[in-house]
Amino acid sequence: MEKFKRITALVGVVLLLLLYLGTFIFSLMGSESAHMMFRACIAGTILIPVVLYAMMMVAKHLKNRR
Repeated sequence: MEKFKRITALVGVVLLLLLYLGTFIFSLMGSESAHMMFRACIAGTILIPVVLYAMMMVAKHLKNRR
């Protein structure tokens, strides 16, 4: 269980760093597709931590169930 939490946290950190980098790069571009990708990066920045938190809550609940 502890290994799952560590792997999930590491994956979350890497994804968030990539999204922050993507947000910065897309904010400097001027095309319409860059604007859409910028919005997608912002949405991912909000949604990924929520999904990871939900995964950890489910894993905790399943662990206590056994």
